[in-house]
Amino acid sequence: MKFEIEAAEDGLIIAKGRLDAAQAGKAELFLAGCEGGLSLDLSGLEYISSAGLGALLKTHKRLMASGHSLRLVKVTNHINDIFKYSGFDKLFTIESG
Repeated sequence: MKFEIEAAEDGLIIAKGRLDAAQAGKAELFLAGCEGGLSLDLSGLEYISSAGLGALLKTHKRLMASGHSLRLVKVTNHINDIFKYSGFDKLFTIESG
C-alpha cells in the first residue's frame, strides 16, 4: 500500500500505508502546513522507517517551539513496538488503537 496523509473533517490527521524514506518528504511537506496541537491517527500505518520517524520528530520539535505538540492516536501494536524500540515512546504522547 502506498503512503497517504490527509486531514479529516474533525481536524485529525490520518496517515495510511508505508511511511518510509521515499515518502518521508511527502509527510514532512503536509505536516509543515499544519499548525497548533496536532493529533495523528496511525491506525492505517503499516510501516514506519527511521526517515518516517525523523519526519514526525521534526514536526514535533517545530510544534513544541510554539507551545504545542504532536499526539499520536490509534497506534497499532506493531507501530507502537517501533516507537518503543527507538525510544520515541518517551518523546510523543501515544494512545494505542
